[in-house]
Amino acid sequence: MAERAITAEVAAASRMSDPVALVPELADVSAALFKAVGNRSVPRRTIGLAHLRAGQIVGNTYLTMLHTDLLRKAGESEERITAVSSWQDAPYFTPAERVALALTEAVFQPSAHGERVSDELYAQAAEHYDEKELATLTVAIGQVAFFVPLALISKPVPGRTFSEQWD
Repeated sequence: MAERAITAEVAAASRMSDPVALVPELADVSAALFKAVGNRSVPRRTIGLAHLRAGQIVGNTYLTMLHTDLLRKAGESEERITAVSSWQDAPYFTPAERVALALTEAVFQPSAHGERVSDELYAQAAEHYDEKELATLTVAIGQVAFFVPLALISKPVPGRTFSEQWD
């Protein structure tokens, strides 16, 4: 497979037609995920931080910009947004947020030690989140994972919302 030159222009349109128009059931799945994650048991900002980190890990500009913009609109500071990529040594995150970011990384990055989510990491998460909160956080990580293939394959235009891609 040929690599694209660094100086090559990036397309100004998604590679794919509107996936919701092509697969209408996608709207129901998406709505169900948003409803489940929006149960208010985990702060929306924590979910946003996890979603931003997932976009960074998979190397997708659309997801990274989308979640950065959503965090800004929610009043998140530039310091915290910028520090998500290097959260381990940044002083801006609570212990619960750190666990959420660690879980996100564990799910999205291969582990040299076998199991991605170790018993130790799970125990740390359980110290900060009750069962419902931990289940919600798990679904939130799965929510962004659900959209990763759409972002990587269809290549939506960064800076446009998902629905704006096909207006």
